[in-house]
Amino acid sequence: MDSSAPGWPRRLRLARHGESTGNLADRAAHEAGASRLDLDVRDADVPLSDAGRAQAQALGAWLGEQQPAPDVVLCSPYARARSTAELAVRAAGLELVAERDERLRERDLGAFDGLTSAGVRELLPDEARRRERLGKFYYRPPGGEAWTDVCLRVRSVVESLRLDHAGEDVLLVSHQAVIMCFRFVLEGLDEHQVLQLASDEPLANCGLTTYVERDGGLQLQAYNQVAPVEAGARVTAERDASADVA
Repeated sequence: MDSSAPGWPRRLRLARHGESTGNLADRAAHEAGASRLDLDVRDADVPLSDAGRAQAQALGAWLGEQQPAPDVVLCSPYARARSTAELAVRAAGLELVAERDERLRERDLGAFDGLTSAGVRELLPDEARRRERLGKFYYRPPGGEAWTDVCLRVRSVVESLRLDHAGEDVLLVSHQAVIMCFRFVLEGLDEHQVLQLASDEPLANCGLTTYVERDGGLQLQAYNQVAPVEAGARVTAERDASADVA
C-alpha cells in the first residue's frame, strides 16, 4: 500500500448483494444437471428476487440503528448490487445516494457466462482442461477475467478509499468474488488461502464483512455477518451464478 496516501477509512463494511434471480437460476441448473442457466437477461441486468429485496431492506434497517451510520455508500453498477444499496439506504433512513463504481462489478466470465461447470466441460472441453492446469485463481476464461484481474480492480478501489474517504465510515455493496478479493488484498492472503475461504464459507446474500482502522491499516473485525439479515429476512447463501465454472 502507498504509505504517502492520507489515511484509511475509519470503518469499511463490505456487503454482498441480496439474493438474485441469477442465484436461483444457478441453483436450478445445477440441481437439474443442465449445461446452461435459464436466464433471459445479461448478467449486469439480473434483478433481485423477492427474498433479495427483503434481505436488502433488513440490512438497511439494521444499519439505521448503528452508530455511527455510513458516511458514504459505494456499489457495483450491476442491477442486483445497485438495488441492494438503494433499498438499504432507504430502509436505513440515510440522506445518501449510492455511488456506482464500475470497478466493483461482478467478475466477467466471458465465454463461460451462463454456463454451469458441466456445461463448460461439455461445450468447451479444451478450456476446462486449461483451467484445471492453471488453477482457478490465475485462469482467465476467453473474453473474461481471472481472479487476479479482479484483484487489480480492488487494489485501485483501496487506493481511492485512502485518498477520498480517509476517516469515514464506508459501506460498499458488491459481489462475492470481489469481496473475497478485498480480503486477499487487505489481509495479504495467498491464492490458496483466499480460495479455501471462499470454498469453506460462501458469503451469504447481504452478509457483511467489516474492517476497522487500527495500527495504520484496516483489520478484519467480522466476516460474513448475517445477524442484520436474520432480524428481518430469510438468510440465503446462494452461490454467484456460475461461480464454480472458473
